[in-house]
Amino acid sequence: MAKIKVTTQALREMKSRGKKIVALTAYDYIMGSILDAAGVDMLLVGDSMGTVVQGHVTTVSVTFDQVRYHSEIVSRSAQRAFVVADMPFLSYHVSVEEALRNAGTLLKESLVEAVKLEGGRSITPTVSRLSSAGIPVMGHVGLTPQHIHQFGTYKVRGTTEEEATEIFEDAVALQEAGAFGVVLEKIPSQLAARITEELSIPTIGIGAGPHCDGQILVTHDMLGLFTQFHPRFVRRYGDMEKTMGEAISRYVQDVRNTEFPNDSESY
Repeated sequence: MAKIKVTTQALREMKSRGKKIVALTAYDYIMGSILDAAGVDMLLVGDSMGTVVQGHVTTVSVTFDQVRYHSEIVSRSAQRAFVVADMPFLSYHVSVEEALRNAGTLLKESLVEAVKLEGGRSITPTVSRLSSAGIPVMGHVGLTPQHIHQFGTYKVRGTTEEEATEIFEDAVALQEAGAFGVVLEKIPSQLAARITEELSIPTIGIGAGPHCDGQILVTHDMLGLFTQFHPRFVRRYGDMEKTMGEAISRYVQDVRNTEFPNDSESY
């Protein structure tokens, strides 16, 4: 029996009913399939692939073609979950028309159902243009990793009254420009609560406290696959680095001791 697909309308209805939206990142078919089967509502093909898949220090080096490739794979895995692709650094900054072409390519060729853009009022013309062309856009305010070289730190954003006001106004502006939702990253819980109450579109928090309409984590962080750093907001639900390491070590020893393959595993 075919599963009913999560849509932008379904996400809005979840907010109105007070049902929390569950989101995680995915970069390949197997992981996407597992997350989809487990009941995750939204899969983000995040530019976080730059750190947890490619081994870079930041997300800035991720290319549009890399996102397009991984998005197509994840889209094939999702029978129910709503699939969103990150627009990587410089794929939507040069011009509104280039942003439209790139976002349109992700929907047409990679078959994602929405794109995510980092930034506030400075990108609202792009959000408006994409939305008017029928491309669902998710905003992203607070700590925006593509701006890390400008920020110079991954510290919490919005701790001063001035910056909190700026983030709040950015979120409102994104809604007015046509965004269907917005990610709130690493901002004070009370600021996230205020934004969530103000907006009619869903808010998805990461390091923004419990009052958002939904939550997202990087799957590799949550599973304990990526352990180079452990942000305060990440709860580890597994220790997959240890589990996988032990399994691989057993395989290494079995091969070296000629215990694998045995007769039942041979032809």
